[in-house]
Amino acid sequence: VQLQASGGGLVQAGGSLRVSCTASGLSFSDYGMAWFRQAPGKEREFVAAITWSGDSTYYADSVKGRFTISRDNAKNTVFLQMNSLKPEDTAVYYCAASLGWATKNVDTYEHWGQGTLVTVSS
Repeated sequence: VQLQASGGGLVQAGGSLRVSCTASGLSFSDYGMAWFRQAPGKEREFVAAITWSGDSTYYADSVKGRFTISRDNAKNTVFLQMNSLKPEDTAVYYCAASLGWATKNVDTYEHWGQGTLVTVSS
């Protein structure tokens, strides 16, 4: 199983960025998907999750209204659209896959990508 994240980069505060994660080696439409992030010196934290069908999504309070998670099962890809970015959003963003579930709990997820760095300058 591989989860390949991409799309990170440097953006100014108030700007937008979309990160993507393409999965291989699994039946993507059977998996709940999520994004977590980890800032330097901090623990990994939940950002957003989406059910296998895409019918339900969940967000951390800190990103609600600014970030949108979506998926394209035909392309085995999950996206995170990030708008109105703040310097505190700076982190490595990781995608994760959970067979049958989409939760906020990091322990739910069996497979993880390598992460993509998002840096928001003030």
